[in-house]
Amino acid sequence: MKKMYGVVPPLVTAFKENGEIDRDAQRIIVSFLKEQVHGLFVCGSYGSGPLMNVEERKKVFEITAKEVDGRIPVIAHVGTTNLRDSIALAQHAEKFGADRIASVPPYYYHHTEESIIHFYSELVKSVKIPVYIYNNPKTVGYGVDEKLILKLAEVGVKGVKDSSFDIMMLANYLRKTPEDFDVVPGTEAMWLSAAALGARAFIPGLGNAFPEICVELFEAGINGDLKRCREIQKKVNSLRDVMYSAGSTIVAVYTMLELRGVVKAYPRSPFIQMGADRKNQFKEKLIELGVLEKG
Repeated sequence: MKKMYGVVPPLVTAFKENGEIDRDAQRIIVSFLKEQVHGLFVCGSYGSGPLMNVEERKKVFEITAKEVDGRIPVIAHVGTTNLRDSIALAQHAEKFGADRIASVPPYYYHHTEESIIHFYSELVKSVKIPVYIYNNPKTVGYGVDEKLILKLAEVGVKGVKDSSFDIMMLANYLRKTPEDFDVVPGTEAMWLSAAALGARAFIPGLGNAFPEICVELFEAGINGDLKRCREIQKKVNSLRDVMYSAGSTIVAVYTMLELRGVVKAYPRSPFIQMGADRKNQFKEKLIELGVLEKG
């Protein structure tokens, strides 16, 4: 199996002010990104997957896949609270050209190890494309350690998107899993360390609005230019500080896309778009970091 490679942003989903999916805005965002990045991760946390029903998530994937038109790989996040909906999303994504599937473990309830293994075993059986586990303890409510990862590899799981923000967890995944098991950090914040440990791709929320700096970061790390990678990593993490100042990195991305002049789209409630005063303050911080021009 060919592993993921490069910068694969967790694509945001564009909504209208009334909360409906904004198809035109979604196409614009995908069109903006597809020429610059190495892949797209659809309907994950940044993509508001848990805020949409199954049919909406199918529609977002269809719009994205059609706009990408095979130019770059598209990964569908199909995690839900239950196996039935996740399989429906996985099979739909495969039908519409997904390169691979990813899923958080079933959330809300804390499931036994046996239940988690069963969930992924059935998900693997339901499609012919690779299935990844998405380790996101903060949102799911529980994490997946390297012992469980090895058991999931035995039932056919091919990789992990790790959003634990735990460098030792990532290091253990890379060290202890089989050679053909793909380990991908789910953040831009640790790429310098992840690249040194042997990672070949990362999934950066910042990449939705500023793919250029994420690609620069990736290339410096993958080419072993540690001095340059260290410099870019510092700037990227300063940008992340600005994102967190918005109260939500997801809301921040919508604002960044608007300030860059890519498109104006809205997050889905209960997320709230930034007001004018906060948006101006946010803009000034981006100008200070040199990623936006005055005016």
